[in-house]
Amino acid sequence: MNLEQHPTVINYRAAEAAGRLPQKTDRLSAEEIKAWALECGADDVGLVELERPGLAKWRDSTLQAFPRTQTLISMVMGLNPANLSATNRALSDREYLRAFYKADDIGAELAARLNEAGVPSLYYPAGFPMNMENWPEGMWQVSHKPVAEEAGLGKMGLHRLLIHPKLGSRVILSTVLAAARADVYDQPLAYEPCIGCKLCAAVCPVGAVQAGGAFNFVNCLTHNYRDRMGGFIRWTQALAESKSAKDFRRRVSDAETVSMWQSLSYGICNKSSYCMAVCPAGERNIGPFLDDQKAYKADVVKPFMDRPETIFVVPGSDAEEHVARRFPHKSMKRVSHGLRANSVSGFLNALPLLFQPGRAKKVALRYHFNYTGDDHLQVTVIIDHGKLAVLPGLQGEADLTLTADSRAWLEFLAKDRGLLGCLLTGKLKIKGNPKHMKAFASCFPM
Repeated sequence: MNLEQHPTVINYRAAEAAGRLPQKTDRLSAEEIKAWALECGADDVGLVELERPGLAKWRDSTLQAFPRTQTLISMVMGLNPANLSATNRALSDREYLRAFYKADDIGAELAARLNEAGVPSLYYPAGFPMNMENWPEGMWQVSHKPVAEEAGLGKMGLHRLLIHPKLGSRVILSTVLAAARADVYDQPLAYEPCIGCKLCAAVCPVGAVQAGGAFNFVNCLTHNYRDRMGGFIRWTQALAESKSAKDFRRRVSDAETVSMWQSLSYGICNKSSYCMAVCPAGERNIGPFLDDQKAYKADVVKPFMDRPETIFVVPGSDAEEHVARRFPHKSMKRVSHGLRANSVSGFLNALPLLFQPGRAKKVALRYHFNYTGDDHLQVTVIIDHGKLAVLPGLQGEADLTLTADSRAWLEFLAKDRGLLGCLLTGKLKIKGNPKHMKAFASCFPM
């Protein structure tokens, strides 16, 4: 059949001739888009161009999600403060789920309006990343927080959450990608919404949020997101390795299994998210804190600190020391963080996220890593009394040089291949004091 004779094509041509198709445009009215977003249910909205220098890190991945992207439309939806501040975390979890669904509906509706107006658009889902084929790297194609920062909707606080000037950190973010430029773009806030109270650091059960400004990603991940990603991998591994139901219950409590099942069947189960729960920043939230800081700490912060619960920590991590020192009344369960690199570059990129500064305070060593095989990489890692630097190439004089076949190294990290076997087969060679390798491992506990 001649394509032009197909009924679909005939109907399309007729609609085209009658002017019933959306008229394509390459220009957006920022004022109109913001009005639409608010009508769809967003609490605030901002626009930023893809070429913004602050988004350079995310430009390529954004274009992978939607190659025609020119403008990113960032939207903020507020959460109910009382739910977030409830010590019963099921109440906050339900509020997160409600807001995620709402944010997706708002994004989908705005994208639909833009499409109808002749601007091809895609909404990027709110909530946790779903691009798991790239686990554990590159799960985010569009990172909502930096987009919202560039769009003037807030700035990251000490707890690494976006703080909106009015709604504070108790918000959900969504982003729509549009294939047209806007007539006006928003700019980042000129001030810091974070008030510097450091309550997020005081209440964090694993010490991931630190008063000095540092943030320990893997300690937060291991505990708060225990029922997702790496935690689920370890749960299934415990199930596979168990000799019997009794043996499995010895490894994993019934409460952990039920929590895992709830996350799988119903929705997320955060173990804490206390940083968001106690944050008084934002015009909507700051009143009670300003009225009586002592009462605020007693009514909002202390219940989380006193709450009896199980804290999940990696053995030998700073989190383990933190719980023992700050929260001795809370019980600890020692687990793996579950992160396992799929490439040498992934392993190296993850080092800053896995690093435990507290464990490295007495370490001052320089390492050369020379990888062969599938991945040819040379890297210098410097650990200097709690500070970490990962540098390209072999720089300076090393205290220990490790040469390894890249595939064998990944198998060693996954514990699928033993150290002795790697050494005997020549897949791994060490030059220097072997104790330095032990010191390195202590700074990155698995």
